[in-house]
Amino acid sequence: MADRRLQVFHTVARLLSFTKAAETLHMTQPAVTFQVKQLEEQFNTRLFDRTHNRISLTEAGMVVYEYSERILSLYSEMSNRVGEMTGDLRGHLLIGASTTIAEYMLPRVLGDFKMKYPDVQVRLHVGNTDKIVHMIEDNSIDLGLVEGVVTNKSLATLKCCMDNMIVIAPADHVLAEHQTVSPRELLDFPFVSREEGSGTREVTMEYLSQEGVDPQDLHITMELGSPEAVKGAVEGGLGVAVVSEATVLKELALGSIVARPLDPPLARPYFFVYQKQKFRSLVMDEFLEFSKERCAKDFLSLPKQRGVIRS
Repeated sequence: MADRRLQVFHTVARLLSFTKAAETLHMTQPAVTFQVKQLEEQFNTRLFDRTHNRISLTEAGMVVYEYSERILSLYSEMSNRVGEMTGDLRGHLLIGASTTIAEYMLPRVLGDFKMKYPDVQVRLHVGNTDKIVHMIEDNSIDLGLVEGVVTNKSLATLKCCMDNMIVIAPADHVLAEHQTVSPRELLDFPFVSREEGSGTREVTMEYLSQEGVDPQDLHITMELGSPEAVKGAVEGGLGVAVVSEATVLKELALGSIVARPLDPPLARPYFFVYQKQKFRSLVMDEFLEFSKERCAKDFLSLPKQRGVIRS
């Protein structure tokens, strides 16, 4: 029901990019341009200045943007209040998730949520923790699910569940003879790390520091951008790594790697992140409760796989 032209304009104005707006809205760029042009014709004025492949809001554009924020927010509130009265849950939800969560946890959650609420359209963006937090900050998504600590005080966080971190190594590695691995023992082997900005990397380095080990002393041989790449490097004998236990169940079952718990243990929380001042829709509240319950259940019921020794 909300004016589509206003929705498209608001997205372009927020991102200051027709290309990014088209990607976010799953539209073609010409279609986005057409919608904005129609709105400009309605107001008989330009809403954007276009110079050197960059755009900025005109004075009139800033006024329209301010009102569009209020209009779209009120429309969302109206839809959700009516939904609360009728028990009919429908609408859109833009979610961002860090790589580990998106690949290993969310698919089952989203599948079950879609079965329960078929009229809710969920779109998922994937990136490392830093990227997802930035998307929340610039209002590109409604809700984030990340592995790292969020320091921005304007954002609200809600703990989802805890994730156990373990050390993995090639199947024939000397660590296979160990019951546990101490932080200092990690310095004895080549180390495969996630990239800068990754929640996995951040929590690992913080853990080492807290245990009196300088992360700079790690012999990092590779920095990789996904859990799959890290596992492949370890399987190929390029080093050891610290990863989420949930990411290696298949490899442990196949016996292609071994895993040992850290001593002292390392567990990290997964957090939902959203803007404090933004109206929380009924769809978002329902997804928060649904996914929190489901994720906690999944992580608590992780099977004990061959190759994992728990202290």
